[in-house]
Amino acid sequence: MKFVYSRHALEEMARRRIPRDMADEVLRNPEQVMDEHSLRKCYQSRVYFEGGIVFLLRVIIDAATEPGVVITLYRTSKISKYWRAP
Repeated sequence: MKFVYSRHALEEMARRRIPRDMADEVLRNPEQVMDEHSLRKCYQSRVYFEGGIVFLLRVIIDAATEPGVVITLYRTSKISKYWRAP
């Protein structure tokens, strides 16, 4: 599936200092894809940020459109809160 970034997502990416190539990689090769509210999906992966710290990078997309629209994205240290065991 192809993706485009909403203006909000681009603004949040800059504000939260998340590199675009890192977000693109999560979209291409997510560790997990989970259903969110209605037709939204969360693509997420554990990634290393500055200082070698592991965060969960969550990219929320609207899957009802083609291409999918990235609504927002964020990183969190609360990996166990969002990670789903297989």
